Amino acid sequence: MNQLIQRCNINTLKIVTLVLSLLFLSACTPVPERFSNDSEDYCKDISFQKSTTLTKQLAPYTHYIEDGKTGVYVLEQGTEAMFTRAWLSEHAEKTIDVQYFIFSTDNIGLLAIDYLVRAAERGVKVRILVDDIMLDAKGDELLILNAHPNITIKIYNPLVNTGKNIVQKLTNLVTDFHAFNQRMHNKTFTVDSAVSITGGRNVADEYFGYDHEYNFRDRDTLLVGPTANNIEESFNEFWQHSLSVPVTDLLTDKETEKTLQKEAPNFQKLHQYACNPTNFLPEVRAQIEAMPAAFKKAVDDGDVHWLDNIEYVSDAPGKNDGEVFLGGGGIATSKLIALITQAKKSVTIQTPYLITTDLSKGILKTLVDNGVEVKILTNSLASNDNLEAFSGYQRDRDALLKTGVNIYEFKPDAQIRQKVMSQEMSKQLAQAPIFGLHAKSMVIDGNLTVIGTFNLDPRSANLNTESIVIIPSTTVAKKVEGAMLVEMQPENAWQVTLDWNPDHQVDLTKRLKVKSRIVVPKSIL
Repeated sequence: MNQLIQRCNINTLKIVTLVLSLLFLSACTPVPERFSNDSEDYCKDISFQKSTTLTKQLAPYTHYIEDGKTGVYVLEQGTEAMFTRAWLSEHAEKTIDVQYFIFSTDNIGLLAIDYLVRAAERGVKVRILVDDIMLDAKGDELLILNAHPNITIKIYNPLVNTGKNIVQKLTNLVTDFHAFNQRMHNKTFTVDSAVSITGGRNVADEYFGYDHEYNFRDRDTLLVGPTANNIEESFNEFWQHSLSVPVTDLLTDKETEKTLQKEAPNFQKLHQYACNPTNFLPEVRAQIEAMPAAFKKAVDDGDVHWLDNIEYVSDAPGKNDGEVFLGGGGIATSKLIALITQAKKSVTIQTPYLITTDLSKGILKTLVDNGVEVKILTNSLASNDNLEAFSGYQRDRDALLKTGVNIYEFKPDAQIRQKVMSQEMSKQLAQAPIFGLHAKSMVIDGNLTVIGTFNLDPRSANLNTESIVIIPSTTVAKKVEGAMLVEMQPENAWQVTLDWNPDHQVDLTKRLKVKSRIVVPKSIL
């Protein structure tokens, strides 16, 4: 949260430049073919005709929406988060707007793309905005997808990856280090300007409990009603900004262009992939088919909370002007500081990356000194997928503990994973995968919940654009905080003290790798 990050010395920046350059060189590895040449028609027995629409499904709740209330449902499990996105895609009537930091072309990603293409084939206008740095799709794939008359793709801040050779990447890195590090971390999925999903999840296997080796414990929120309009307005601000560049301005592929001039884009291989029961289990498809009834039941059971004071807060594209090197704060940063400093009794936090500054430690110490109980759950070295981020946390862990906060570190074999992983995947695997924490949530005084994309680190505070949903509801807060406190129990996490931490739970090699990251300045973590 530090808004006055000190300028890094030139030697450190040279080392960081070298490390990042090597990472980008590795990104040039050819992407394998997505689809097989299997000639079987897997789609012939699957019906894609729906007997209802999103408008009809939401009709019973229009009186809430007309009164300015938004329906809130917290998506705790990866499976329900996936099912909900699929349900909305299947029943969209006018628009689908997708905004993500990561949209992978793994199994979940390809299934998600198939849903979007099928929606476009029904006449739905689909806009896809993805940050540049983690994009792994091939150029011809992006161009073919964008060639559909109802699909438009833009890439946010394309200084790093899309359409860039290694010379261009290094030039951008050296000449504009601040802009190079400004990423779009927002994650929103909005249908018909009426329903949105936002929170911590990107689109990839590991965010929904379907990866064979490593999965994330994450959290989203489903929003039905006026708040979805606010999210749509934010999406439009990003979409229309100069940092969001049409993919056709970045990529050229003569063979693909020749093919598209002769014929419309063909998505049959994608459709067959998604229809193949090996890739999309029939029992999973059946659960998605049941989602309209499941949503109705959730409303009837009182699990969807209709509230008139939900607030969506997003940073502006570009975050800040960079006048303070790698600093400058942002709208979401300021809002979070205002919220947390108002706490009177308790603050409970989940953040995968916990990299504090003098400012954030000072805020937390003041809270503790005023009698506020502060509990933070973050990743342990054993559960962490980001060694650079853990290095930043490790350097400051003792100083943070001295403020009086309680710190818990997530276990890679937390028992809670049995509840958040898909049952279908659990049945298939001989050994359960590692789980890491990815949820970014906070509950204040047991009556205010914040769910979003914001990590407690300098990158979220100063560089990445972030977004949060603020839910002032004791009922919602009780449920979310209850789940967070369960994950701090001994079967799911270690409590860290000044005398003990669980770093020794991993082998020496990983510990040394973390130590080697000490050269990376905290201000870019």
